[in-house]
Amino acid sequence: MKSRNIWKIGLLTVAVILLVALTTQGFAAPKGKIVIFHAGSLSVPFAAMEKAFEAQYPNVDIQREPAGSQKCARKISDLKKPCDIMASADYKVIDSLLIPAYANWNIRFATNQLVLCYTAQSKYADTVSTENWYEILQKKDVVWGHSDPNVDPCGYRSLMVLQLAERYYKDQGLYNAVIANRPDENIRPKSVELISLLQTGNMDYAWEYRSVAVQHGLKYISLPDEINLGNYKFDDFYAQAVVKITGKTPGTFMNIKGKSCTYGVTLIRDAPNRDAALAFLRYLLDPEGGLKILKERGQPPFIPGRVSTAEEMAMLPAILQVEVEIKD
Repeated sequence: MKSRNIWKIGLLTVAVILLVALTTQGFAAPKGKIVIFHAGSLSVPFAAMEKAFEAQYPNVDIQREPAGSQKCARKISDLKKPCDIMASADYKVIDSLLIPAYANWNIRFATNQLVLCYTAQSKYADTVSTENWYEILQKKDVVWGHSDPNVDPCGYRSLMVLQLAERYYKDQGLYNAVIANRPDENIRPKSVELISLLQTGNMDYAWEYRSVAVQHGLKYISLPDEINLGNYKFDDFYAQAVVKITGKTPGTFMNIKGKSCTYGVTLIRDAPNRDAALAFLRYLLDPEGGLKILKERGQPPFIPGRVSTAEEMAMLPAILQVEVEIKD
């Protein structure tokens, strides 16, 4: 009888340990393929997250596809490509192109700001500054570029910075004068594609996120908060910038208003490997996991992550709610 009771106690102890483990982690050990479509500006930190997560869970194979955020979303909505997670450099891309048909919620997890990147070989590298950068970009012997506004948020944000600069510096005609010195061939699908052009000397200046500049060791000009799209306190001023881009369907367009840079992530409704994807999202939102990696690589994270409403919080899986707060 005594040995039988000990056996029962042993089983109960094991059950409690398993229950605590499952409650703490929120999921069983993940396995299988996790497909992630993400903004090109997240390539470096997500590569580090992939390595760390796969080391922790050897039965997982993370397959990442970096691209412009709009392109990522359209691979899901238009091309119907299988995907588990979508991470966008502009959380509004998820709101406008994926919710409600392809996703239910959108967690804001990081911020950024625009900077003007260059190298020691760039023309006027010794004299460019916060005060004269827009004059440098107008010089005929200077080659500069940005990413495509129709597929990459950094592209339309680059144009917003120029619009805001015209207002901030009170220099009427600044925007058109700078754009006139940028031929169409200097527009590339992703902002990170411009890095190789800078490094090889084929381009003098390019608009990038500050995190990308830090990760690739580029020189850069920091801009005032009033125009760098990096400070939510200036959202009212940012909203004066408007860029027209292609819409949800061919032949349609939508206007994007300026707003501080905010990254968003979501679980695709028909995710092929939902449980493993949720495990990765929990890791991404962990202050000692993915958010720590972002911070170490020059990109300020939101700790905790954010959703806009209580209704959206209620739609989150329980294992993610512990890493998220309600904040507009």
